[in-house]
Amino acid sequence: MRAVVQRVSRAAVRVGGAVVGSVGKGFLVLVGVESGDGEADVRYIAEKVSGLRVFDDAQGKMNLSLADVGGEILAVSQFTLLGDCRAGRRPSYTNAAPAEAGEPLYLSVVERLRVLGHAVATGRFRAEMEVELVNDGPVTLMLDSRKRF
Repeated sequence: MRAVVQRVSRAAVRVGGAVVGSVGKGFLVLVGVESGDGEADVRYIAEKVSGLRVFDDAQGKMNLSLADVGGEILAVSQFTLLGDCRAGRRPSYTNAAPAEAGEPLYLSVVERLRVLGHAVATGRFRAEMEVELVNDGPVTLMLDSRKRF
């Protein structure tokens, strides 16, 4: 499972021109589910996102977590994070989980983040979405559950 975490001052996702999810200060988390992912990958990604200390403390050091600053999360599914661009010009998505397997795991990440105490808004799985964000910093981090050791 892969996730791109962007620290934002605000973010929103629209489907058909209507806002379906939005947050203020916090994270935009793009989540891509890989074939073979399971609950261990869900736990790793959710707990890593929850514990990231990337907000400034009183001394200006990135030392505070999402909970410390009362931040929110906008979680958006994005299978293209699994795109393999090594050969040719068109990415291959053969490593991405099929939608039937990916959706429940994406929803498990969302639920796990909520269990960890976070306010989580979402996009709409399999929908054509417009994502708007103001990246704060900018701070953008990549997580990969298969590269955790």
